[in-house]
Amino acid sequence: MSKFWIVFFHTYLNKLKSKSFIITTVIMCVASLVLTNINHIVELFNGDDKVKVGVIDESGELFTPYQAQLKKINPDIQLVKATDEKKAQKKVTDETWKGYMIVSLNDQGLPQGGYRSESMADMDVPTDLEQGLQQLKTTIASSKVGLTAEQSQLLYTPVSFDKKALDKGAKTEDELNQARVLVYILLFIIYISVITYGSMIATEVATEKSSRVMEILISSVSPVTQMFAKILGIALLSLTQFVLLFLVAGFSMFQNNREALDAIDIQGMSASILVYGIVFFLLGYLLFATMAAFLGSLVSRTEDVQQAIMPIMILIVAAFVIAVQGLGTPEATFIKVTSFIPFFTPMIMFLRVGLLTIPVWEVMIGMAILVVTIIALALFGARVYRGGVLMYDKHSFFKGIKKAVQLTKNQ
Repeated sequence: MSKFWIVFFHTYLNKLKSKSFIITTVIMCVASLVLTNINHIVELFNGDDKVKVGVIDESGELFTPYQAQLKKINPDIQLVKATDEKKAQKKVTDETWKGYMIVSLNDQGLPQGGYRSESMADMDVPTDLEQGLQQLKTTIASSKVGLTAEQSQLLYTPVSFDKKALDKGAKTEDELNQARVLVYILLFIIYISVITYGSMIATEVATEKSSRVMEILISSVSPVTQMFAKILGIALLSLTQFVLLFLVAGFSMFQNNREALDAIDIQGMSASILVYGIVFFLLGYLLFATMAAFLGSLVSRTEDVQQAIMPIMILIVAAFVIAVQGLGTPEATFIKVTSFIPFFTPMIMFLRVGLLTIPVWEVMIGMAILVVTIIALALFGARVYRGGVLMYDKHSFFKGIKKAVQLTKNQ
């Protein structure tokens, strides 16, 4: 057991002190500071949020009601009366105005208009201008057919529509929105951690093989001990990085972005969701890390690592895509089915637990399938790892596994 801890701490400390880890951690912490303060940064660069738009009113009677209507939609758009189109074009070219409108009355006496700007890249301003003109047209059309202002307002008032679940244990809409935030965050964490640290495990094994250190290591430490020591050592490394990241992001949000922190409302969330999130994260990590370790043992050059772990990348990307689709339809049949497929279970079953009220036995079955798969992969992976670390020639994926298992039998 002492040899296990030697390899474990060597892997952890060696990676912890590496320049790549330090630089990556600093970049991630800076990125978290930027993301948690994005609203302040946008305000800093935007300065005055008022957008000026010129209006050439050919009818002579639309400017004032149009201005009043637009204020209800977007008060940050400031309309400026204009009379000459050439002067309006110059103000747009000089960036004094965002653009200008030409409004008039059609043959039926209803408003129509056109918007001109340097480019059509910004869709928000013209959309709000069009919406304001549409509402003005509705108001004028209603008055033409004899509807009073109160009748028009009654006609266009949104219908009252409430949603209530019949199942007493079902989550409310607010609870679902809160759960979706946490589920999405944890799905993203699982996705990033598996890709990042799985690749790190495979690279670590391939690096030792390329330097021929492995031949010395296997004479003193069993390959199985090495494999699990590396997996758990890098697991501790990932935990260290995540703790630092969350401390920085949490402190930043607490100091500068209380609104976002209140929106997440961790206290209002079920503690079981957090527990399930941690459990599925750890099980998912162990599953893919075990695969990464024995796939990394099949290659002898670090340049071939990404190609070797491509099956893991495909599986985790597929799981993430399915999970994102399931955020909107967690009760879909394909979501339920894939939640019991072990390579998708960490993400999909956690998605169902977070958004639905499902029987505990379903969760337990999913976990049991996942644990059995991890054990089976660990046993098979140990055999592949044991022979793979002694292979230095290049092989295809399946031939490499076959030869590694054969080498293990001959030892």
